[in-house]
Amino acid sequence: MIRIVTTPRLESLEYASRTAREHVREVAGSANEAFGEHVRELYAVTDRAERAEATTSEVAEILARTRKDLSAAWEELLLKDIEVRRLREELEGEPVEGQTLTVLLHYGEPHTIYGSREKAYADTATHGRPLDYVWKPCDERPAAEFEWRCEPFIYDAGSNGFRRAYMPSPESVGGAV
Repeated sequence: MIRIVTTPRLESLEYASRTAREHVREVAGSANEAFGEHVRELYAVTDRAERAEATTSEVAEILARTRKDLSAAWEELLLKDIEVRRLREELEGEPVEGQTLTVLLHYGEPHTIYGSREKAYADTATHGRPLDYVWKPCDERPAAEFEWRCEPFIYDAGSNGFRRAYMPSPESVGGAV
C-alpha cells in the first residue's frame, strides 16, 4: 500500500513529534525531580534512624550503669539497715556491770562514743591520725590540750551510769590534802 504524505500532514506529524518530545522532557524532568526528592527523603530518614540507633545505644549504656549503681545502693542500704538493727539491739540491751565505752575527745570536747577503744582508734584515722599511731596514756594535762584523746568509761551499777575508768588524781585546793 502506498501512502501519499502531504506537506500539511508532514507538518502536523513534526508538530506532534515536537510536542511529544517537549512533553517527554517535562515528564523526565518531573520524574528526575521526584526521584531526587525521594533520595533526599531516604537519606534524611536513614540519618534519623542512625541517630536514633546511636541514641538508643547510649541510653542502654546509661541504663545499665544506672541499674548497676542502683544495685550497689540497694546493697549498701541493706548493709546499713542490718547495722542499724544491730546497733538498736545493742542500745536496747541493759548495761552490764563492767561494760566499757570509749569517748573520743577532740581538744577536750566529746566527739563520738564507741563500744571499744579499737573502734575509737580506727575512727581517729579518718580524722588525720595514721592507722599505726601509737597511743600513749595521757598525763595530768587538761584534755583540751590534746587534739585527740580517748577516755574509757565503765558501767557502775551502783550509780546506774558510766564513770571514768581512770579517775584523775585529786588536786589539792588551797593547800588541803
